[in-house]
Amino acid sequence: MSRPPRPSPPPAEPQERAVGGPALDTAGLVVPAGAARPPAVTAISWLVADLDTGQVLGGCGPHEYGTPASVQKLLLAATMLPRLDPQQVVTVTDGDMDIEPGSSAVGLVAGGRYRIETVWLGLLLQSGNEAANVLARLGGGPDGMAGGVRAMNEEAHRLGALQTHAVTPSGLDGKGQFTSAYDLALIARACFADPTFRRYALTEAHRIPAQPAQRTKGFEIQNENQLIYRYPGALGGKTGFTDLARHTYVGAAQRNGRRLVVTLLGAEPQPARGWEQGAALLDWGFSLPRGAAVGRLVEPGELTASAAATPSVLAATGEPRPAAASGPLEDGLVARWPVAAVVAAVIGLLGAALLWRRRAGRRRPS
Repeated sequence: MSRPPRPSPPPAEPQERAVGGPALDTAGLVVPAGAARPPAVTAISWLVADLDTGQVLGGCGPHEYGTPASVQKLLLAATMLPRLDPQQVVTVTDGDMDIEPGSSAVGLVAGGRYRIETVWLGLLLQSGNEAANVLARLGGGPDGMAGGVRAMNEEAHRLGALQTHAVTPSGLDGKGQFTSAYDLALIARACFADPTFRRYALTEAHRIPAQPAQRTKGFEIQNENQLIYRYPGALGGKTGFTDLARHTYVGAAQRNGRRLVVTLLGAEPQPARGWEQGAALLDWGFSLPRGAAVGRLVEPGELTASAAATPSVLAATGEPRPAAASGPLEDGLVARWPVAAVVAAVIGLLGAALLWRRRAGRRRPS
């Protein structure tokens, strides 16, 4: 099917592509030995993992860069849910309503007063982009929405999602905004560890209150994620779509004491919609025996802690080097500068020592 031109991703970093295990460093299919072939999907990349053990059951191009669309709202949730009081009443500003015309909105109004819990439900049920702006602004501190996006990137770094860089809080396309199927699994795992998120993700409907001062009536919203209605054991997730990203999806379910998550990037809705492709991959994952894996999801803070090790230790253990929270270093210049400085200093010291020896030799009696 015809697609709009894909944005150019950042240069591939070998250390980042090996996060979770060397088998995940592939643009193709990776499944456990002897496993049945997974169902065919239209997604450019995908991954299935165990939410509890962190085992990666399989994937296709798990570390390939992709455009997130609204599944980026999960990173916003992972970042801001611990920061914001759900019972606090907040006022929506004109700036919060600055979203792309025709893009997904829940129906909040400037000047309206809403509980933060209502804003979260507007974000997760109806993918409201204005709701994303509100939450990023509130959680961003003195810098407002910009601070919120910066906090999202810091959280991605902490989780080990080194290929993720947020530019907008909502997932509306922005230059340099990327993620990967592996990173989305890390982010989803953090979300599903939060009981408040789990409750929101399974909420089927919520009423947005009337705003008499703005002369707007109340109305009801429904959860757009069809997985919760049609897949036994569904735990929820998030849908996404933009012209550039195409269809993106994150979904989770439980069966026989196992909780699995599936992530998809760059899918087309035919012959099956994103949630249906996710459901088929979940079925495949549940069919695998426990312990079958091709890699693992790193733990929050694990890669940050390994950055404190010396370079020789990192090289010896094969631990990946974390990227800057703001994204990959441009041309690697920041990373190479300290090495060049050390080399120059060593050369200077050797030259000074040689000059001293020559002068001392001239003064020594024959």
